[in-house]
Amino acid sequence: MRGEDPAETVEDQETTRAMIQRRRKFWGWGCEGEGPSPDHANAVVAMLAAHLGCEPPEPTTPPSIRDIELSRPRIEPPAPLRDILTDDPFERASHTYGKAFRDVVRALRRDFRTAPDLVALPASEEDIAAVLDWCSGRHIAAVPYGGGSSVVGGVEARNLEDYCGVVSIDLRRLDRVLEVDDISRTALVEAGVYGPALEDALRRHGLTLRHFPQSFEYSTLGGWIATRAGGHYATLYTHIDDFVQALRVVTPSGVSESLRVPGSGAGPSPDRLMIGSEGALGIITQAWMRLQNRIRYRASAAVRFTNFPSGARAVRELSQSALYPTNLRLLDPAEAMIAGAGDGTHAVLIVGFESARYRPDQAMARALECCRDHGGEVPEGAGRTKEAGEERGNDAADAWRRAFLSAPYLRDHLVLSGFISETFETAITWERFEAFDLEVRKCVEEALARVCGGGTLSCRFTHVYPDGPAPYYTVLAPARPHSQIEQWDEIKAAAGDAVVSAGGTITHHHATGRDHRRWYDRQRPEPFARALAAAKHALDPAWILNPGVLVDR
Repeated sequence: MRGEDPAETVEDQETTRAMIQRRRKFWGWGCEGEGPSPDHANAVVAMLAAHLGCEPPEPTTPPSIRDIELSRPRIEPPAPLRDILTDDPFERASHTYGKAFRDVVRALRRDFRTAPDLVALPASEEDIAAVLDWCSGRHIAAVPYGGGSSVVGGVEARNLEDYCGVVSIDLRRLDRVLEVDDISRTALVEAGVYGPALEDALRRHGLTLRHFPQSFEYSTLGGWIATRAGGHYATLYTHIDDFVQALRVVTPSGVSESLRVPGSGAGPSPDRLMIGSEGALGIITQAWMRLQNRIRYRASAAVRFTNFPSGARAVRELSQSALYPTNLRLLDPAEAMIAGAGDGTHAVLIVGFESARYRPDQAMARALECCRDHGGEVPEGAGRTKEAGEERGNDAADAWRRAFLSAPYLRDHLVLSGFISETFETAITWERFEAFDLEVRKCVEEALARVCGGGTLSCRFTHVYPDGPAPYYTVLAPARPHSQIEQWDEIKAAAGDAVVSAGGTITHHHATGRDHRRWYDRQRPEPFARALAAAKHALDPAWILNPGVLVDR
């Protein structure tokens, strides 16, 4: 986590860096005091309770840092590192968890037993190297930390009792855009920069990275690269991989810097080894990133289909048409209703095009014609091109966009109110999709009935390729008091087993972390697992970088 363009909510502000500097919640999503109004949040809770046929539970009170009891740090910073290492309780609590459902529930339970002993705030590569050298010599686990938006246990110091201590390494001080090459449309950027600050720096050049994951406001460039984050584009440019030109990485064995060129056939790519490595092989400090001209024209439309499979067939044809819509998100009837984009009787396809130079009228007309060919109902006047900055409308596409942006905040409120609210996502080829979707729904709905007595499972496409979609499933269910985690773990196990057994990937863009390890181990080839372990041993011989993520000793 976390519609398709979260940056538009901040583009008109004088500065977005101030947003990041406000005090972040240590237990949930966003900054303190932000999110939907209490009336809106309570209305959503009441609607969900009515939909699930249960009474709204008594909400939990969010924790204060004064409520949290942290264990005494097991390690003390050496004199040369005291200026960049802290045991401040708020910092330790903030770096304990990511932003998954399980993380929020444990934070609400005031359970911070896996808090890091210290938090490192390096201001240079030399600082990072010094921290890694100290950790390697003292058998201290070092957990890299970007914006902390992981939803798979990627930043948690879980099962690290064998180490003498744990240091969370936060790169927020390495947040500069060092160089912009207007001719090649690339920029050299430090890894700790947050999405809004990066876009602010590029705006004056008329350029944009154009990578907007749902976590855009509270995630960093280094985190996107380390987790192979998925972004704004539903087709063509789907992952951060597409924008990385070259990387600089600090490892316990030295600095790795790749050659900055448009492309190379010189052996396996050193960048591809680090993209998606989740901090297990090194700490990304700088990246040359490919940029685009800022968008001038936008067009979007919401098309209704009688059911999800008919909409999926239209999406498949569009994905293979070389039109490359910016947005091609298909919502099943339940997902459309939850998002306010439909009434639950039909599927909705959100189609969008963007361009820096040309009006996308013809491309949108062809896309809508394809939708009609597959039984899609196109509203009168849908798909009109607007210039950037022009006021949006109030149709189903805009309703979904607003719901998408507010989803992380509402998820936290649902957790506070005692519901299970979580997601899982995957990717599968087109010829297997319909059977795959039926099998996954069957297994998860059986688990919901067994574990919770019922619930709702909905689906949307987040990204689409010529050879298959990336289905994204949402689970909403009532929970027994004090049993949310245990119930979700059972549902998640059923979902993960169903996805992998049916031939899908355990994650399309949420990364592996610690939560997906058992399925990732089943998915990857065994020779590759041995090669990955050998690479980690070469780069991190003391095995201190994010232990338990991707590979075991």
